[in-house]
Amino acid sequence: MSQRIETLDDLHRHLQWAIELEHATLPPYLCALYSLDPARNPDAVELVSSVFVEEMIHLSLAANLLNAVGGEPRLDYPGMLPSYPRRLPHGQVELSLLSFGPEALEMFLRLEKPEAPGSPAESDHYETIGQFYDAIEEGLRYLCETLGEEKVFSGDPARQVTAGPFQHTGGTAQPITDLTSALAALDEIVEQGEGTSRGEVWDGDHDIFHPDRDEVAHYFRFLELKLGRRYQRGDTPQSGPTGEPITLDPAGVSPMQPNPHRSDNAHIRAAQEEFDDSYCTLLYVLEQAFTGEPTLIRDSVRAMYGLKAEALKLMQLSEDDRTVAGPTFLYVDPEQRR
Repeated sequence: MSQRIETLDDLHRHLQWAIELEHATLPPYLCALYSLDPARNPDAVELVSSVFVEEMIHLSLAANLLNAVGGEPRLDYPGMLPSYPRRLPHGQVELSLLSFGPEALEMFLRLEKPEAPGSPAESDHYETIGQFYDAIEEGLRYLCETLGEEKVFSGDPARQVTAGPFQHTGGTAQPITDLTSALAALDEIVEQGEGTSRGEVWDGDHDIFHPDRDEVAHYFRFLELKLGRRYQRGDTPQSGPTGEPITLDPAGVSPMQPNPHRSDNAHIRAAQEEFDDSYCTLLYVLEQAFTGEPTLIRDSVRAMYGLKAEALKLMQLSEDDRTVAGPTFLYVDPEQRR
């Protein structure tokens, strides 16, 4: 049984875990996204892109939460990039770096799985992300009751990151200054992943790609891809999606080696090292954005897309007869970066 969050130090530690959790989802989503040919798999690119951008929003909200309660977000350090496969930080789900396909979809469905009604809050060893954020909500409420809201929310408001709306989602990163805005941020994170009211297909936002639709939560977006059909108004988790079909072309997916390792091929290895260098520089920029230079968040989002060219270069290099190379997402010490 996990322990309750009962001190500000407990809260700081768990909100840093939330940053690590949200970041841990990014490399698997990016590998699946990079492996897709946009011309042959436009629906999958749209759906995976939208989830990735919302995970960036969740990362920003977790950092805003930690800043709001007087903590110091950390992203540029070795523990942020353990090798894959790996477990979700302090959780049960195993994450791998995979090309888009059935195995990747099953992993994403496990990752975004809605918590069952009545599931206990879990501050550690959680089975669903919702249980972990329930524990943070309980801790925030408890500390505000026992210490007072002003003592809990003692952080510098100038550190709050605001961003959005983004190209791929109606979600936004909002400033957090008190319990009300903190609870709204937690709701945004969980609802975008699991759906509103923990039993709805929809996440409460509007689908900016399709004005006639509501936005589908992450778990149900991956079900759309698995089942080959869109959700439409009136659909429920029980009914499944009954809308228009989604087409997937397996031939339009790069066969990236699962959990790529540093290659013995000097040309591939140099390209992997270049990608890792760029990715770790991005972690540095994100940390700067969350620790006093909030306007850098838009630069970091652009840099995420800039990584795509380096990843695609890797995916054009044959590792063996069946697979192509891919990014390793290994940590590079700051003094060793180009």
